[in-house]
Order: sequence, then structure tokens, then C-alpha cells
Amino acid sequence: MSFDLVLFGGTGDLAWRKLMPALFQAFRHGSLPEGRIIGVARDDHSDEAYRELIRTRFEEVEGAKRPNAQEFEKFAQMLYFVRLDLSKPEDYARLKQKLDAGHADTVVMYLATAPALFTTACEQLGAAGLATPRTRIVLEKPLGHDLASNRAINEAVRKVFAEEQIFRIDHYLGKPSVQNLFALRFGNALFEPLWRREYIANIQITIAEDLGVEKRGAFYDTTGALRDMVQNHALQLLCAIGMEPPINASADAIRDEKLKVLRSLKAWTPDDLERHAVRGQYTAGTAYGQRVPGYREEPGVDPDSRTETFVALRTEIENWRWAGVPFYIRTGKRLASRDARIEVNFRPTPHPIYRTPQGCANQLAISLQPKDGLELHLLAEGQDGRRTRRSSSTGEQTLAPVQLDLDFDKRFGSERVGAYERLLLDVIDGRLNLFVRSDEQEAAWRWVEPILEAWQTGRPRGYAAGTWGPSAASAMIARDGFCWSEEA
Repeated sequence: MSFDLVLFGGTGDLAWRKLMPALFQAFRHGSLPEGRIIGVARDDHSDEAYRELIRTRFEEVEGAKRPNAQEFEKFAQMLYFVRLDLSKPEDYARLKQKLDAGHADTVVMYLATAPALFTTACEQLGAAGLATPRTRIVLEKPLGHDLASNRAINEAVRKVFAEEQIFRIDHYLGKPSVQNLFALRFGNALFEPLWRREYIANIQITIAEDLGVEKRGAFYDTTGALRDMVQNHALQLLCAIGMEPPINASADAIRDEKLKVLRSLKAWTPDDLERHAVRGQYTAGTAYGQRVPGYREEPGVDPDSRTETFVALRTEIENWRWAGVPFYIRTGKRLASRDARIEVNFRPTPHPIYRTPQGCANQLAISLQPKDGLELHLLAEGQDGRRTRRSSSTGEQTLAPVQLDLDFDKRFGSERVGAYERLLLDVIDGRLNLFVRSDEQEAAWRWVEPILEAWQTGRPRGYAAGTWGPSAASAMIARDGFCWSEEA
């Protein structure tokens, strides 16, 4: 099978930071089919100039993902460039000539552009005869800024492409840890019987970033953490945790179950929004031992901005499996460390006969970044086997926390497939399992919109850069008798 991958925004930040390194890793691993990678943008580059641009950009990629000179020389033979203005039909005609000359079995159109340009690009692709049965289109997040804009984009795209040709990408679904969450639940008999309200006390999802908005201040100030992280990444992770076992591993079977979770999320009331939705905005503080500015002092940010850089939410899935189990979501920028994880906290033993450390219970921790792995936290007898007598006839044994740790870097090493690499190969192969369907997106926006509306007034709570966010987030979870993990 041969392919052409047309990368709209081929000179942009996403292209060289994520997509090109992922495509190179697939090339290095021998899993990338024969084909061409065609960058398109308004820049005026020859093929050779574009290859040189990508070569210099690779110098900024982390060492393990950086090609040596010989590797890049071979990879560069796949790289081409077409100058294209998204609004000019004649430029699409030139792209069509390039694609027709290649006769590829599959053509992937990857829109690594601002979502506002998706509609124009799709309309022009259709008018130029580039939306053929062999074409697949990839849409990056965020897909709209609310439910109405999301529907408008999806309707415009569906006028040109069938649903099975549309790949709405969420790179968190391609992470090895998320893949192994599915394997853990649906490929083993051990956990699924315990994956329910009778055995689980609460579930926490943390996506923490220690960096600020960097050079994305203007973009971020119109987006915020709720749109940027919760509506897509965090809710997709929640679906992976909360979904029922699908009838098979087909794309629609999996996405049907995720949709049921989104539709079962507890609806927001004014009281819930007051008690269970916390927004924050970082102020000046310390990161990496250095003083860093507050959000409103960042380049491109409105000095009077009310955009949230931190969100903490409490919700429930209102069905028989999960009734009464709180799900906590926390995400933010300029937090104490870079750490993304899912923590499944099990209930304590119903009748304790051992002495255990305060607050200790079984926990399954799924680490997403900076490492990928699974940790199972258990209790075991201490090495010295000490006992403390309660009476002449009853002994009390002391247990200590231990953990089983599966580090995917150590276990699989160079065989590991990164998130974007996995997803790009899936697009080329036409596998939709790890991509989001339009009705999933609409259900997620429908759940998030009451929060957006409530936050149109008032200001976010301030928190110092380098901390774990506003104290109100800790107070929110403490009202249920729980706390955020100290490891996170």
C-alpha cells in the first residue's frame, strides 16, 4: 500500500514538533509504508528548501527522536512541498496535479491549522475534486469553541467527506498507557469484576503542566484550560475508564460505549457549579528555581484577562456501575510539576484486621507523562514481621505499602510506539478506533457549556506559579473525605 500525506500547516509548530518526529520514528521502525509527505503552506519553498527546513527543525527535537545524517537523508526523500493559500482555488489545482502524478492508494489530508480554516479547506478540497473515496482527513483539536461552532464545522466537513473518512485526533488516546488501560480492563479477567462502585472509592484524572503559555499567549487567551484540555483530553480519558465493555474491538463499538458515558455524566446545577467547579489563573511565582511572570504578564495575553489556566471539577457517571463514585478532574499550567496520570482509588477493606498506615488503600495509577506506565499499590507485611499485642490472645500485624511497577520504557524500550506515531499509522491504515466521532464531541461540548456560561462572569482564583493551584481545589475534594495524590 502506498500513501500521500498532505500536511496543511507544513511549516508550523505542530508539524515540526510532533508530526514530523512521529513520522520519522515510524520510518525508523520500518512501519511507515512507501509514500510521500507533502508539506503545504503559504511559504515559497522548493522541495530541497523544505527538506533543509525540516532538517534544521529536527535539531530541536529530543535526542532519542533525532535522526542522524544518514537516517535523515533517506527520510528526506519522502518530503515534498507545495505552496498553497487555503483561499485560492488555483493552488488546490496545483496540489491535485501533484497528487494525481503519484497514484497513491491512500491520500491523507492533515489539517494542522487553526480550526477556523477547517471549513474553507474542506470546501476547497471538495471543489478541486480532492475529496475522493481514497481520501482521509485529519482534524486537530480544538474543533470549535462551543457546541454551535463544533456542529457548524462538523456539518461543513460532512458535506465533503463521509464520517468514516474523518479522523478527529486526540493524541492522548494514542498513548501507550491509555492503550494498556483498555488491555488491562478488557484483555484480563483480574480487574473488570472490581471495576465498579462496590470496590472503587474515587477516580482522579490529573493533567498537570509546569510550563506557562510560552509563545501561545494570544491563542490560549481565547481558549483557556477548559476548552484546551477538559473538553477533549480529560473527558476522553474519563470515557476510557468509565465505559462498559464493547461488544467487539471495532471503532463504532468502542465509540458507542464512550458516548454512553458522556451522556451519563451528571448534569450541572447552579449549586454544583458553585461547589464542584474551580477555575484558577497563575500569578507570578517560582519555577525551576527562577522567578516567572504571572499569566496576565505573558506576551499576547490581555492584561485584564479572565481566562482560566487551571480547572478542577467533580462529577459522577449516573449509571448502575458508577452511581455515587466521584470522578475528579484537575488540569492546569505552571503547576508544581509536569505529571499526567489516572488514579483509581479502591475502597479500604470492610473489616480491617491489620494495622496499616493512615489513609492507605489499594490504588491503580496509570502514568501518562513524563513516563508511561502502570503502578499497582498494595499492602504487605513489613520485613521485620513485627506484631503489636492488643491482648493476650489477639495480635495485630503491621502492613506497609508496596507497589508493582510496570515502566513501559524499561519493558519495551525502543519497541514502544509514541502516541502520534500510532495515530498517524492508524490513519494511513484506515483504523478509526482511537479517533473521536462527531456525536462524542457534541456530547462533550454539551456537558462543558454550562461551565463556560457560568464563567463568563467573575474572575478566576489566583494561584502562585509552581504550586498545585487554588486552595479551593483541595477544599472541593476534601469535602468528600479525599485528597489529591501527593505523588501527582
